[in-house]
Amino acid sequence: MQSVIVYIDDADHARAVLAPLVARAGAAPCRWIVVACAPRMTHRISKWVSHSARENWRAKWADKLFAQVLPWLGRGSTDVTTVLAKGPLPELAEQLQATHGMAQVVDARRPKAAPAPRGGHNPSSLLAGLSALFVLALAD
Repeated sequence: MQSVIVYIDDADHARAVLAPLVARAGAAPCRWIVVACAPRMTHRISKWVSHSARENWRAKWADKLFAQVLPWLGRGSTDVTTVLAKGPLPELAEQLQATHGMAQVVDARRPKAAPAPRGGHNPSSLLAGLSALFVLALAD
């Protein structure tokens, strides 16, 4: 039986990424190991929230995510295992592969937004402004 480890953090994005794999896996039995990757909390939150409260929030967040993904992913005769990531993903993947055998790893997490450039200036808008200024100077 083929095993697939899937990292997810958003149900809609995961459905879009996994649709081809689910269609292909429908023909043969497949074991899905779904790993929920909760959003990071800042290190300063520990001043206001206890460790157990953070862990409870992460568990509730993962339960909601699994409730959205598992009915869609677990159609047919596939075997689905859920895991909540609590550490670095490469180490978790090694542990899961040691437990379940060699598996394909699919990262279906939503891409992070690009960080704003330093200094708050966008180089492309600066270049466009300089180009417009140059054109106006040539027009005179």
